[in-house]
Amino acid sequence: MFKEFHIKTKKRMEFIDVTPMVREYLSEINAVNGVLNIFIPHTTAGVTVNENADPSVVSDILNHMQKIIPKDNGFSHYEGNSDAHIKSSLFSASLSVIINSRTLLLGTWQGIYFAEFDGPRNRKIWLKYIEG
Repeated sequence: MFKEFHIKTKKRMEFIDVTPMVREYLSEINAVNGVLNIFIPHTTAGVTVNENADPSVVSDILNHMQKIIPKDNGFSHYEGNSDAHIKSSLFSASLSVIINSRTLLLGTWQGIYFAEFDGPRNRKIWLKYIEG
């Protein structure tokens, strides 16, 4: 089962918790046991799993990424977004999560985040569930 979601980001860099969207999709398709692949078809965005209990974790990650890879650092890419390409490469364009007994298996404090590094933009998230 394949699904495409659309997200409109509001900032140049932000994490958007997509865990509720993923859970809703799994419920809609009646997923029981399998693997869900989450793919981001963009070169300046990514997906990650991290803590979703304390919002300061996300802001710490974003602030530190900006410090270690600043936007204006003498890059030669003509679009001026090389930092976003580097940041997205440090994360990932895809990840897989396990679904067991109708449950998305994440750790107690984990959430799934869409990671924007070159916003604001209209973005896509592709989900592919594989039963098994």
